[in-house]
Amino acid sequence: MTTPLPLEGIRVIDFTQVMMGPVATQMLADYGADVIKIERPQGDLSRTAFPDPAGLLGPVFCSLNRNKRSVVLDLRKEEERQVVLDLARTSDVVVNNFRAGVMERLGFGWEDLSKINPRIIYAVGTGYGLEGPYAYKGGQDVLAQAMSGVMHRRSNADQPLTVHATTFADYSAGMHLVQGVLLAILQRQKTGRGQRIAVSLLDSMLAAQTQEGAAYLMRGKEVNWGAMPLSGVFPTSDGALVMVGAFKADPLGSISSALGVEHLGKDPRFADFAAQVANKPALQNIFRERFASNTTAYWLARLEAEDLLCAPVRSLAEALEDEQAVINEMILEGPGEIEPMRLVGSPIKMTDAPVTLRIAPPSLGRHTDEVKAELTKQMAAE
Repeated sequence: MTTPLPLEGIRVIDFTQVMMGPVATQMLADYGADVIKIERPQGDLSRTAFPDPAGLLGPVFCSLNRNKRSVVLDLRKEEERQVVLDLARTSDVVVNNFRAGVMERLGFGWEDLSKINPRIIYAVGTGYGLEGPYAYKGGQDVLAQAMSGVMHRRSNADQPLTVHATTFADYSAGMHLVQGVLLAILQRQKTGRGQRIAVSLLDSMLAAQTQEGAAYLMRGKEVNWGAMPLSGVFPTSDGALVMVGAFKADPLGSISSALGVEHLGKDPRFADFAAQVANKPALQNIFRERFASNTTAYWLARLEAEDLLCAPVRSLAEALEDEQAVINEMILEGPGEIEPMRLVGSPIKMTDAPVTLRIAPPSLGRHTDEVKAELTKQMAAE
């Protein structure tokens, strides 16, 4: 590549750990930022969260920390704290996802660092926000699911409450943190000043429910897209599929045709949308009985012939092995420090900025001496 990556020349001091913060700083690193990951002597918690034969370079850590440089600092030591302050003087962005007050106690709060570098962009990810009754409460993905209403809302109210298996809150908040940093970089080009950015897991989960929230705030009613009478997950003879009966003039007619039954709308119980909602269990029992009679492939072909939205229910392994994932370049491969890397790639495709594995996920402290030497040289030049 001869074209510079979009964030080349941007230096990020990365105090983040686990997922919310690291997934944000990895996105910045993927597109060219020099992300210096500051780790305590024990390392990022994600290095040890799931014991792995690779030790501190297991897949969970590697999935969130490519294209970064790892620097180990013991911030109980004054000379190590000075390294952070010297980095802050010439860096563009500082990111952390500690509880409110932690960075301030270390002397690395927004007020502290903006005094020595007015252009610094200070990005903070928290569980619940920087102020308010929950500001000092420990935040985590599952807690945000519970506190935001996401866990309570289900397609079927009879289903038990459960934890979503994918860390939606961490990922969503991490992407909002990236957006905030990029917006602040653009605004700094106009004002010459940095600013503080705050993102929380709670706010990101509330924002994800923007349609549902507006319906409640303005009408006192909840919208539940997963509970629509013509949509759902249905077992087949060899698996399961999802069907979304929407965006057609007569979706129930199309579904009836695909299922090989008389138009179900002729039944008074299903004659219109209100009746379908009121009699959803009976309607979906018909769907389930028909879908269970044949294979997933058979029913997908019939549904697609009627131009109905549908898809097979797949495992993660099946999804990653799908030809479309390969064509979309969602499998990122390259050398690692102790074994080849096979990671999930970036969902953003830029013709002039393809994501590559420029720096393998680093062993703990791999770049400490390198970064300190660069900093010494830079300070001497000033």
